[in-house]
Amino acid sequence: MITGDLKQKIDAVWNDFWSGGISNPLEVMEQLTYLLFIKGLDERQTLAENKANRTGEPLDDVIFPEGKEFKPDGMAEGRPYSDLRWSRFKDLGNPQDLYQLVDKYVFPFLQARAANSSHARHMAGARLTIPTPALLQKAVDGLDAVPMADRDTKGDVYEYMLSKIASAGQNGQFRTPRHIIRLMVEMTAPTVTDSICDPACGTCGFLVAAREYIERTDPSALTDPEKSKHFHNGMFHGYDFDNTMLRIGSMNMQLHGVQNPKVEYRDSLAEDHAGDIEAYSLVLANPPFAGSLDYESTAKDLLQVVKTKKTELLFLALCLRLLKPGGRAAIIVPDGVLFGSTKAHKELRRILVEDQKLDGIVSLPSGVFKPYAGVSTAILLFTKTDSGGTDHVWFYDLQADGYSLDDKRTPLLPEGKLGAVPDVPLTKDEHARNNLPDALARWFDRDESERARARTDQSFCVPKTDIVANDYDLSINRYKEIVYDGIDYPAPVEILDDLAALEGDIKEGLDELRAMLG
Repeated sequence: MITGDLKQKIDAVWNDFWSGGISNPLEVMEQLTYLLFIKGLDERQTLAENKANRTGEPLDDVIFPEGKEFKPDGMAEGRPYSDLRWSRFKDLGNPQDLYQLVDKYVFPFLQARAANSSHARHMAGARLTIPTPALLQKAVDGLDAVPMADRDTKGDVYEYMLSKIASAGQNGQFRTPRHIIRLMVEMTAPTVTDSICDPACGTCGFLVAAREYIERTDPSALTDPEKSKHFHNGMFHGYDFDNTMLRIGSMNMQLHGVQNPKVEYRDSLAEDHAGDIEAYSLVLANPPFAGSLDYESTAKDLLQVVKTKKTELLFLALCLRLLKPGGRAAIIVPDGVLFGSTKAHKELRRILVEDQKLDGIVSLPSGVFKPYAGVSTAILLFTKTDSGGTDHVWFYDLQADGYSLDDKRTPLLPEGKLGAVPDVPLTKDEHARNNLPDALARWFDRDESERARARTDQSFCVPKTDIVANDYDLSINRYKEIVYDGIDYPAPVEILDDLAALEGDIKEGLDELRAMLG
């Protein structure tokens, strides 16, 4: 967690960008990502050099070859590779020289390295847009002052920077609140054998949370050779069609210690998925709800599942295609998916209930995505079986997530009492402000005592037969029963008598006032 002095240092870097002329948070994040990547390359080579000095063995994967020059296309002269190292140029002293070096040599060097790894590939379009030498010098000094030697701190610093992106993207993307992501990860309980995919990964928040959950629950994932190999090279898959998001998401995974995640450009709804069909055991996603697509530009294999132009339905169809039998999913959908009356809406819900195993639905409060959007949403949880299996569907009416539901999203509890797994059990009053721990506990009890709960409770189970009888409507309001408290009012005659007495008092007061006026 970022607090105190560290938080102030990051805020200072961010404020320098704003006062220096870059007001778009995504652009700030992208420029910081480039600089962090450059810093990371130098740190990587420094670690390799220290190891080589200890062991006497040659360097592996030399990034900055000693004694050689890098000469970008169009430049008359080259510069020694050593000049391109963060530890060297941060102390140049002259902002103008620093700007010239970073702009003309360091960024072209990043582009030249783009083919070296899946992460470096996202730097192919790297371009310095920091407008002045003074601002670049401040950014370099500011980042250099942020301690990032520890991996956990690196990840937390980057996540804190990401929290400052407070606007929705052009295609309906917005940052999913991390406490909601962690709730979904806790509910699906990833294991070290899973292959996890987010087909609209954005900043890779779901993949990072899954990575943290696995490290916490199975530390051998990082120490056992076989598990570690899968963890770093085959477990995490993210796709997006926004190159800026891919850069940021890839950096987020790197800073959280995943060496080679598969974070790639893909228009998930437009490209066929022959290579990915039934490839993953867990899908976690909050896909963008960007309206409609043309049939011509939509992947034909998705239209075979359900013929629709609605992106939210197409993403749901995509998740069904990506999951292997037995695989599970937790996906955020707009409420319309749960009760929409079109043929496509009903058919997808029928598939979830009849052909797969629909496990549960968590209704989220409408302010949960503010300040980005006020749309009402829910979490769909299901298991792909291709042979049915839905018996009861568990519903939870999440009314409070620990934060105010206005644009400010102010925490309503201390840090240790927020999220799905607080440090201490919550009191009844605290539960009223944070339902997440209760939702998680009841989820794991959905096949036991939850079956007996009344539909007036905050959670309850609905038999499949009831859902079929309601034309596969999955809205919680269709099944939740509301108990109204009775209020005893006076008889109408008594109310009329009271009104008559009141009218008499008013008339008497007016008569007194008239007498006083003569």
